[in-house]
Formats: sequence, structure tokens, C-alpha cells
Amino acid sequence: MIYNKDFDVDSVLEILRAIDEKYQEGSPEDEAIRIAAVALFYVREIQKIDDYREFFRKFYTPAADYIVPSHEFATREEADEWLASGNANEGELVKIAGEGFRVIPLRDAKGLRFRPTPLPEELDKMNPPGSE
Repeated sequence: MIYNKDFDVDSVLEILRAIDEKYQEGSPEDEAIRIAAVALFYVREIQKIDDYREFFRKFYTPAADYIVPSHEFATREEADEWLASGNANEGELVKIAGEGFRVIPLRDAKGLRFRPTPLPEELDKMNPPGSE
């Protein structure tokens, strides 16, 4: 599920108030909802709502979304030319013809090579959610 980091604070507080009305005052649910509402109100009052929005976005963004290849190549030949150019850095993740590769050192020589490293979308195809 995608979460809206640009949520309307007033709308959220109003929804929390409406939900809270369904619970008896002093109940654990009432206390939890009030704590959440006041925390959100506090963040807005100290003018840190933008910081909270960024925290919220990161909290709900899967780690895989941060795995982004530094370069994409249509062919292996293009990727090999780039590697030979000296512009590659050890550890870089690249996409070649739709597949992921990591730039690693050659074993017994100076230089770099590509090592197959599946990208998140490749892993998803191999192990679709719910396939366990």
C-alpha cells in the first residue's frame, strides 16, 4: 500500500477525533488515540511537520525502493565499453539488458568486472508475493 506523505494534518486530527468518540473516555483506546493526536499536533506546533513527513515517507517506503542502478545499458557491449573507460567504481550497481550487475574487482588482476546481482524487480519475478 502506498501512503500519502502529504496528508492533511487537520483531516487526520478530525478523523482521530471522530474515531475517539466511539470509545469510552478513559478507555485504553481513548488514551491511545489522544496520544497519537496530540503527538501529531505537537509536531505541527513545533514546526517540524516537514521533517515528520519525510520520516513518514521513509518509514513506509520499502528498502528495495532505494536500490537503484547507477547506470542502465541496452547491451552488454555498451556496459563493457563503460567499464573499460575507467568511469566505473567498485560496488556500483548497473542494469544491463534488463538484468542487475554489481561492479567488482577482477580476481587476479587489476581492473573491474561485472557480477550478476538480481535487482528487486528480478527477485519479485522469481519469488512473487504469496508464493511461499
